[in-house]
Amino acid sequence: MTVLAFRTAADVSVAIPTVVAHLQNGGLIAHPTETVYGLGSRANTADLAALADLKGRVSGKPFLLLIAGIAMAVDFGLTFTPAARALAQRFWPGPVTLVLNGGEGRLPDTLRGPEGGIAVRWTSHGPTAALIEHLQAPISSTSANTPGAGTAPGVGALVEMFGKAVESGLLMVLDGGVLGNVPPSTLIDCTRPTPGLIREGAIPLTELRAGVGRFAP
Repeated sequence: MTVLAFRTAADVSVAIPTVVAHLQNGGLIAHPTETVYGLGSRANTADLAALADLKGRVSGKPFLLLIAGIAMAVDFGLTFTPAARALAQRFWPGPVTLVLNGGEGRLPDTLRGPEGGIAVRWTSHGPTAALIEHLQAPISSTSANTPGAGTAPGVGALVEMFGKAVESGLLMVLDGGVLGNVPPSTLIDCTRPTPGLIREGAIPLTELRAGVGRFAP
């Protein structure tokens, strides 16, 4: 069983080389975010399939990408409309997920939703952002639960829910402590010039409009 402390700067410094090697070898991780625990992998077809199998995810329902900076999104071919750029500059890093066009040839099409875009968030969880920076690539992410179950709030629940994968070494658990009952990220479709609100979450619509005015959904 692999559970790594992932709270303090010292924890993160020790853990990151091990976690990066695990991901590069096709392993999966359970990791903290600014909202809930997530299950993650590298953003390639094989690892996404393994993540979907662990999650029990139905086909056709894509995962989001966590990044560590707008430049990383651009490096992987994702494009920003003026509204998407305004929203990113105002609310990233933080619990706002933007569905962006682009990524053809750089990111798997299995990440695309029905609108043809890829859901992306620059996470404000410092240790997880540091991991992504060291990996030098986005990680895919989905809430740490199985269909119909609540999201695991901490390591004990994660190990109970995904025990076989943890015991086998497929799933590495990063212990960021017990996370509070935080709403999911606000999800915005930015594939068209006028953005559309898909899900109101941690950042309410009123705050979006106060922050970016006409660029808000």
